[in-house]
Amino acid sequence: MKEIDIQSLEEKAIVCRKEILQIIHSAACGHPGGSLSAVEILIALYAFGLRHDPKNPQWEERDRLIISKGHASPATYVVLANFEYFSKDEYPGYRKFGSILQGHVHRKVPGVEFNTGSLGHGLSVANGMALGAKMQNKDTRVFCLLGDGEIQEGSVWEAAMTAAHHNIDHVCAIIDYNKVQENGPVKDIKALEPLADKWKSFGWNVVDVDGHDYNSLQQGLDDFKQNKGKPFVIIANTVKGKGVSFMEGQSKWHGKAPNDDQLKKALSELST
Repeated sequence: MKEIDIQSLEEKAIVCRKEILQIIHSAACGHPGGSLSAVEILIALYAFGLRHDPKNPQWEERDRLIISKGHASPATYVVLANFEYFSKDEYPGYRKFGSILQGHVHRKVPGVEFNTGSLGHGLSVANGMALGAKMQNKDTRVFCLLGDGEIQEGSVWEAAMTAAHHNIDHVCAIIDYNKVQENGPVKDIKALEPLADKWKSFGWNVVDVDGHDYNSLQQGLDDFKQNKGKPFVIIANTVKGKGVSFMEGQSKWHGKAPNDDQLKKALSELST
């Protein structure tokens, strides 16, 4: 395992969480809950998971990342900006007409590979990219970040079958398993458990990790690097609204911006 600077990454996560809340507050709309839960996953990918070059986002030899849970655009944009894909001067344009930073992730943003937001499509896109790379004899790895509510959709499981059928072992699905979706707890809307066994039965190799712990995330990503013969899924256990006491585990923050007082309280909590 590559040695990583945990303290530096934890500090970056605090910065990212603050900026996520600030751009959502400024736009008066957005999805803080599922963005805050995905912060460490995204930072881990760009810090030590992906082969990428911020100075050359279209580098032919890069790995690909599909953000299937496209409503987590605040987290995606902020992490990309903090890895210097584009200037933070773009932040005030979030969700404004003409801006590159649209409400769901968009390819106008350097580092974004595919427009998403209509859920359930990302894994099929990842499969297609991976098969294309294989046909060209390239060693490109393709990652796909999925929401747990999203994987209630049948299209995800069609894609899971396709990946297994074609032995696409250079595809890695990552599930942001925060266990809360727009209308309540995932287990009450449509239960997913036994989640690991489901993926195994579809022909995937599976690991469970702590989605807020960099060592755990690194182990999962390193396991994928050694993966052979089957597609690979990382079930990243996370907390919806992570880091903000009144957002954690709450479905109402799926698509709601904090007001002035709530932003002040959240930023204060993240600073302590």
